[in-house]
Amino acid sequence: MPVISSFYGIDIKLYFRDHFPPHFHAFYGEFSAEIAIPGMTVLAGWLPKRAMSLVRQWAELHRYELLTEWEKAWNGVHPNRIDPLP
Repeated sequence: MPVISSFYGIDIKLYFRDHFPPHFHAFYGEFSAEIAIPGMTVLAGWLPKRAMSLVRQWAELHRYELLTEWEKAWNGVHPNRIDPLP
């Protein structure tokens, strides 16, 4: 499960050949959430409010890249890193 971005103590990861819908995994300390790329809805898990806000802000900025990298991981190809929040 490659880390594709890290910022403010949050790691964003993609699983190889993961299930639909396209989504990513966000980890913050002991918390984690699985977040759909279209719509940014939480599919599973939970993050503290501030961490979730940062994750959604980052994901909105990189939606196209996220979909591209998710497709790579879904096909078993190592995804590229995506820039963190500044």
